[in-house]
Parts: sequence; structure tokens; C-alpha cells
Amino acid sequence: MNTRLMAVVLAAAAFTIGGTAQADGNADTGKKKTQMCAGCHGIEGFRTAYPEVYKVPKLGGQSANYIVAALKAYKAGDRSHPSMRAIAGSLSDQDMADLAAYYASVGKAQ
Repeated sequence: MNTRLMAVVLAAAAFTIGGTAQADGNADTGKKKTQMCAGCHGIEGFRTAYPEVYKVPKLGGQSANYIVAALKAYKAGDRSHPSMRAIAGSLSDQDMADLAAYYASVGKAQ
């Protein structure tokens, strides 16, 4: 199974499993952990240049379950972006839940 398809399947599974799966995430704590995210996801225009120029997804307003599934896929190597793999690899499950709770709670402009 290719990595994009695997990521979509993982995200869909996380979303389907239930809306309460990330209830243990704390948005206030997550907000304090966003420094590593803002370097790319906080750039106006949502673009970055490493490893190539591409649009960076907006995180604000995304489903917490989707964010956690994506981070876990990066950590497991099922998604291949080098910066995201390194960042996700440094996150605990609680860090992921907290970040996801924060980004799910803010508007789409974040």
C-alpha cells in the first residue's frame, strides 16, 4: 500500500473510531507546544521551501483525530516528509493529543 493511501486510511480509521478518542488532549497545554509547528504552519501564505516549495496545510480547525493520526503516521514512517518525521518522532502520545486539541479548537486561519 503506498504511503499516501496508508495515511488516508489511518486518518479515516482514527476519525471513524470515535469523536472521543482525543478527549484527553488539553488545548491550553497544546498551545504552549506550538513553537515547532509555527515555523512552517504559521508562515503567511502557508508555504515552505524545504525540502521543496509546497503549500503547508492549515492546522486550525482540523479534526483532532486527523491531526493525531497524521502525526502518528509521520512518527511511524508511513508519511515521508523529513521535517515532519523528525518533529513527530520527538512527540509523545500526550503531546500529539494536546497539539491536536489546540488546533482543533482554533479557527481555520491558524
